[in-house]
Amino acid sequence: MSETDKEAIEYHVRGILKAIGEDPDREGLAETPERVARMLEEVLEGTAYTNHEIAQMFGKTFEAPCDDEEDNVIVMKDITIFSYCEHHFALMYDMSVNVAYIPRGKVLGLSKIARICDMAAKRLQLQERIGSDIAEIISEAAETPDVAVFIKGCHSCMTSRGIKNASSKTETLTCRGRFRTEKELREAVKDR
Repeated sequence: MSETDKEAIEYHVRGILKAIGEDPDREGLAETPERVARMLEEVLEGTAYTNHEIAQMFGKTFEAPCDDEEDNVIVMKDITIFSYCEHHFALMYDMSVNVAYIPRGKVLGLSKIARICDMAAKRLQLQERIGSDIAEIISEAAETPDVAVFIKGCHSCMTSRGIKNASSKTETLTCRGRFRTEKELREAVKDR
């Protein structure tokens, strides 16, 4: 995937500042283009990697401790992430991710699950795609088809502009494998 072109970002941020009637050379704004370029490089870091590369980076697994994995579901809840909406560059915030999977001989390190969620969110995204990307990466990294991802979050394109509905939250549920067909498994990943 592509690397961030910080010089181009600085040039265009300077142009945006001029376009909205600001003086990009005034105190307080003189270093803003550079700061925005560094910030975008950081918060959009996931853009530089494919889902496969993220699975490789954070795919540290351990032998599953149980003989019969079919009866075990691993659920990690309340992983905090944020992202930016690809439609408005608006912040998606107060996002909480729950990930569940059924191990097939291997379990992921818990911190790796959180890192996968974080990296998948660090792209210009849709909440629906974040869930799909996380499910794809977890499935590859843990070598299991049985994955579910539940995300709940606020979108500033809804809360601070447009309709300005400050209390709205969006929930998405992505299900793969047995989570698609077995309702009780789907319920395990949702908030209660």
